Amino acid sequence: MKTLACSKGLLRSALLSATLVIGACGGGGGGSGSAGADPTPTACSGNCADTSTLLTVADVQTVIAQAVAEAKAQNVQATIAVVDRVGNVLGIYQMARQNVLIATRLDANGDALIDGGLEGIALDVDGVDAAAAVAKAVTGAYLSSEGNAFTTRTANQIVQENFNPGERDQPSGPLFGVQFSQLPCSDFSRRYDGVGVDAGPKRSPLGLSADPGGVPLYKGGTPVGGVGIIADGRYGIDTVISDIDADIDEIISVAASFGYGAPVDRRGDRITVDGKTFRFSDAGEDALRSNPSAAPAFGSLTPADGQLFPLAGYFDGVILQGTSFGTAESGIRPDGGANYPGRDAFVFVDENDQPRYAPQAGTDSAIVGAAALTSAEVRTIIDEALGIANRARAQIRRPLGSSARVTISVVDTTGEILGMARTRDAPVFGADVSLQKARTATLFSNAGTDAYLTALPDAFYPGANRFSSIAAYVPAAQSFIGDANALVTGAVAFSDRAGGNLSRPFYPDGIGDRQHGPFSKAQGEWSVFSTGLQLDLAINAVLQHVFFLIGQAPDVPQNCTGVGILPGGGIAASSVTELKTANGLQIFPGSVPIYRDGVLVGGIGVSGDGVDQDDMIAFLGLHNAGVALGTGVGNAPPAIRADQLTPQGIRLRYIQCPQAPFNDSDETNVCEGK
Repeated sequence: MKTLACSKGLLRSALLSATLVIGACGGGGGGSGSAGADPTPTACSGNCADTSTLLTVADVQTVIAQAVAEAKAQNVQATIAVVDRVGNVLGIYQMARQNVLIATRLDANGDALIDGGLEGIALDVDGVDAAAAVAKAVTGAYLSSEGNAFTTRTANQIVQENFNPGERDQPSGPLFGVQFSQLPCSDFSRRYDGVGVDAGPKRSPLGLSADPGGVPLYKGGTPVGGVGIIADGRYGIDTVISDIDADIDEIISVAASFGYGAPVDRRGDRITVDGKTFRFSDAGEDALRSNPSAAPAFGSLTPADGQLFPLAGYFDGVILQGTSFGTAESGIRPDGGANYPGRDAFVFVDENDQPRYAPQAGTDSAIVGAAALTSAEVRTIIDEALGIANRARAQIRRPLGSSARVTISVVDTTGEILGMARTRDAPVFGADVSLQKARTATLFSNAGTDAYLTALPDAFYPGANRFSSIAAYVPAAQSFIGDANALVTGAVAFSDRAGGNLSRPFYPDGIGDRQHGPFSKAQGEWSVFSTGLQLDLAINAVLQHVFFLIGQAPDVPQNCTGVGILPGGGIAASSVTELKTANGLQIFPGSVPIYRDGVLVGGIGVSGDGVDQDDMIAFLGLHNAGVALGTGVGNAPPAIRADQLTPQGIRLRYIQCPQAPFNDSDETNVCEGK
């Protein structure tokens, strides 16, 4: 089995032979005792959280103790992480160090079947298991809200090449690519200051996870955080969801979250998209071999059971109390009418309660001249998008008829953040993702993108011990689209739906046995850990951060693009200061570029609800802002939108809006003709 070796201060490309020890998986029921059904908290709809709703130190201790008791009953060693709703790590407990293999599919020898991307990395060093557990906990917390409760099993279902996974000739998952968000190199996500909890949202050491074993934690009907478990030594996905798995990570997570479970009618298995029900968990209380309500107290645990584990950049080894979501301490609080009166908007603030992204003018006047966005225009664009979101019927929330809950980001042509705001109770993951979407639409619509990509260092695939050329994506796109000027002149306006079409392992999306898109890996090389351009732009930064976690490299810069890996294995200093893809690309719908009288001036990204809702809020919010402003700002002229292209004889998509989307009217086809 392949193992990535490391040397102090360097990433070495040598691969050494090692054996991955995987914890034994326990079975289902027949345990020593049952606690009965987990008490179901009150169901809320976005208004339950208050200043007393948070995870206390005692809560964190209880969650960890329940997980340890179940792991011991299952005769496995687990690593457990608990985070608050904005990603502050409140506790990491390691029963024993685990080796970790990143792989989606294994061959007969137990090696990764896919040879590229992050696939096949096997690490036998302390800290990687903790990082995996933190990523799972963050995912459970970030994907959930008072209107929906999602787990890493839910994420597993919605990021694969088909939805549902394994169903031939079905389009990709609705959140295809979301796993590469909340990256440790993001310039949006905040970092642990080494003192205690503070304003988030915080980064994740491995992005979002699709490996079962991460679940949200609730108190009084509102999410307060998440818990992540790794006990099997494998960080991967479930490619077959037509059966019920006895997944040891997931079983332990059920015990860990006992008493902090999501309301039943908010769980993913009560929510449908495209007529398909989401998955929440394959494990229930009947799979437990312990009684969580009778778990020994945390204070009774001994060194033989395990210990709190400090993780560089995340946790110092002392259990902490979480923040209360919606307060300045959490980094997300009400706008109070300062910028968006009457919209019930929330904004991001720093540790001093100062807004991080109040509307500002574009910084790109040297590029676009007098066409640059003004602060008043940015404010109006976000305000109108908030108005659409508040009217829109949510796709992924309960009760039915709830308003969409999203985050909205606006950037200029260089990727500079000009403004960000969110609606009440929007899931936290949508903040970083909305910014990724805005930047992605702007990047692909810009002139000179070819030069930008061509100048970036090659991506290093450690499991395969080889490099992948980022520059090669440019001629691939030009050939595929049939235009030698693609990504050169900026003559085409690309939304994230259009760019995402070109980033799928099948073109058109979901149709098997077809050519892959030019920004995707080919079938047989593609996996959720080997997507193509999206991962290649950030993989070197992710690798540098992994080696920071184990004390073998400095922490990664707050820019996911430009980190280089030297042929000998060292980290090359980054010369890239541009913010065009500073927190990575995103490849599922929810963004459009912004134009003024046909000149590209920025992008708007929306994330947090169904992808059609995200599309509509971005597109229609921008349209309404243009009408209100009368300054020439608005959507791309129809003649230059990407849906005028027919690569391989098949028309690209630009946006897709719900047919009758509003709670307050029966209006249909709301985006038509705009």
